[in-house]
Amino acid sequence: MKTMTSPVRTGHTQPNGTPTGGSRKDLRAPRGPRAKQAKRRTFGPDYKLAILAEYDRCTEPGERGALLRREGLYSSIITDWRRQHREGSLVVTPGRSEGGRGGPSRSELARLRAENERLKRKLAKAEAIIEVQGKVHALLEELSKSADIDPNSIDNSTPG
Repeated sequence: MKTMTSPVRTGHTQPNGTPTGGSRKDLRAPRGPRAKQAKRRTFGPDYKLAILAEYDRCTEPGERGALLRREGLYSSIITDWRRQHREGSLVVTPGRSEGGRGGPSRSELARLRAENERLKRKLAKAEAIIEVQGKVHALLEELSKSADIDPNSIDNSTPG
């Protein structure tokens, strides 16, 4: 079996396991009541797509398992990432990625889209009302001008 290198893990740690670069704070031992607990990893869309592509390229028996072991992943994560990719929520974004921590949830997005549609309908109604009001105003102006002409002055001007 050939040895594969990860497109993402390169440069994170030295062969002995110590981190490369970084600040002195990164080298300190964690303190506090949760010092010995593992820290949850987060994966960006670039990493997920790179691993999915590499996973799909594996053809030899045992290659996929070796990839998962090397990256410290489970097959269920690959399944989740494939679903995300199929739904369109897993795309490479230039610059700052949308979503992630602090980003809106799917239910929040659905609520905001529904509210957006409701507001669009309300705006269309308001624009129609404004248009009708403009026409009513013009009509009233015309009536007002015709009422300004005094019918008595017309009768007084003719000799009788």
